Amino acid sequence: MEKLNGIKAALIDMDGTLYDSMPNHARAWMEVCRHAGLKAREADFFLLEGSTGANTINLLTRRSLGRDATEAEKADLYALKCRYFAAQPPVAVMSGARRLIDELHRRGIITVLVTGSGQNTLLDRLESDFPGAFPPERRVTSRNVSRGKPAPDPYQHGLELAGVSADRAIAIDNAPLGTQSARAAGIFTVGVVTGPIEASDLLTNGADIVYASMTECADALPQLL
Repeated sequence: MEKLNGIKAALIDMDGTLYDSMPNHARAWMEVCRHAGLKAREADFFLLEGSTGANTINLLTRRSLGRDATEAEKADLYALKCRYFAAQPPVAVMSGARRLIDELHRRGIITVLVTGSGQNTLLDRLESDFPGAFPPERRVTSRNVSRGKPAPDPYQHGLELAGVSADRAIAIDNAPLGTQSARAAGIFTVGVVTGPIEASDLLTNGADIVYASMTECADALPQLL
């Protein structure tokens, strides 16, 4: 196993990494599609994880209607998606996530949230579920960047918030768009399989190393660092 030296910050995705929330997101998006007459499968939303809501709506509108979504459509449909998501049963913290965060803090490593989401349903839970780990000034969400994952912008902004260079950080993400984004920002990228995305998909989309679960990632972290 490669051993990293001098790591000062860990930039961490939220949905599917800290929270087992992707099935709820996929179901909520499918409700939006039925409402708006857009074509999609639940599996599409696991592949689109990390994209901003506006970008997801635009992609679906292009695919289904052959045009870009209007700004009003983006706002209205994303608000509807948030309501559908909030109406579902609360999601659990991903097994192993708290232990991973605790290990990072024990080593004095700064933790920064880097998510494509802007939904308060989970953002408002971060402080109670991960006390002190992701204060508002160390969060990158869809509200902070104009280009979401797979563009490097979210992880680059995360580096700025942490005050470190790319060679002093690691990224932890469970989706191909996220691993592409972190790699494009020049960060050592840890992929984690927490859903239907295969390890090979994360490796071919920028991950330097892949673990089969957040629990396995937490187990391996002391050796990796």
